[in-house]
Amino acid sequence: MKLLLDTCVLLWMCDETKQLSHSARAALEDGNNDLVVHQVSSLEIQIKYSLGKLPLTLAPHDFVSQAIQKNGLQYQILGDEEIWHLAKLPPLHSDPFDRLLISYALCEGLKMVTPDPQIHRYPVPVIW
Repeated sequence: MKLLLDTCVLLWMCDETKQLSHSARAALEDGNNDLVVHQVSSLEIQIKYSLGKLPLTLAPHDFVSQAIQKNGLQYQILGDEEIWHLAKLPPLHSDPFDRLLISYALCEGLKMVTPDPQIHRYPVPVIW
């Protein structure tokens, strides 16, 4: 199964695994699952780091690159399909990064790994 990681899950799996639920941890550790991180998460990490809202021990580029390599993650870039699909999403969540991740998951048929209760309101399968 292909799992799209919410940005917070990417951060937690690298530094704060205690933040992950039992179900999320089991899904991330299951070697049969393909774990996907989206370019939108890189953008969110860079912006929050630049604003001083996200302390990291490495620069964002190095953090994300190391996380991908260390955890065998697949990296997907932003495409037009998920951008245009945003128009079909109801306005349940105001965070543009999360809305893009939801859109991508729906377009590609992925499950999302996220604790965000707003994302759970969309018709995207969620593991938490």
